[in-house]
Formats: sequence, structure tokens, C-alpha cells
Amino acid sequence: MDSKKFLPTEKEIKLLEIIRNTEYGEIRIIVQDGKPIRVEEIKKSIKL
Repeated sequence: MDSKKFLPTEKEIKLLEIIRNTEYGEIRIIVQDGKPIRVEEIKKSIKL
């Protein structure tokens, strides 16, 4: 990485908002061409 400042894209900012608003749980981030394109919230997990 060069010495230029790193500026997040609009999608990266939205991703950070989603992460910060997730109080508890698990999310899956789908990345394409080095950019986040979709977030999936894991709704149900059952441990026996």
C-alpha cells in the first residue's frame, strides 16, 4: 500500500454501520473484486 490516505467506499461505510449495529450474532460478508457486495445475517444456530 502506498502513502496515500485510505478512504472507505460507500459500501464499506455501510458495512461498518451494519457491524456496529449488530448487538450479537454472526454475519457473513460476500466480497467480489475486493469489495463487499452483500452481508448475510445468520438467523438461527442450534447447538445440541
